[in-house]
Amino acid sequence: MGRFWTLLSNLHSLAGYASVIAIESPAKDDDEQWLAYWIIYSLLTLTEMVLQSVLEWIPIWYSVKLLFMAWMVLPQFRGAAFIYDRFVREQMKKYGVLSDHHHGHQGHHSSGSPNGKGKKKFVQFMIPEKGEHEAY
Repeated sequence: MGRFWTLLSNLHSLAGYASVIAIESPAKDDDEQWLAYWIIYSLLTLTEMVLQSVLEWIPIWYSVKLLFMAWMVLPQFRGAAFIYDRFVREQMKKYGVLSDHHHGHQGHHSSGSPNGKGKKKFVQFMIPEKGEHEAY
């Protein structure tokens, strides 16, 4: 039974495939769902790493985690988007990381700076232009 639970708990890695499909689709709702999934998954993983010695003593932890991950992944529930909207976004606003105009449902995204240079610099850092690559 141990291998079966290991397999089931690793099936969430199919979310990577679903994320690629979402990026390639013209709709933006699925992009939000999968981006929210990866944000919450990374927070859960970090929390689990920190609390690993405590969680080992909770016999149903992996079953609860499996059910939680299924709720987050299944499109019928859109659990990841729900958690992001209700909790993560509110905390980001509370600590000043986001402002009210960052909510993407209206289709208007702001870069956080008045002239948009912050977002442009970040994109240039992540995707260098031709000729900026170092030779190895």
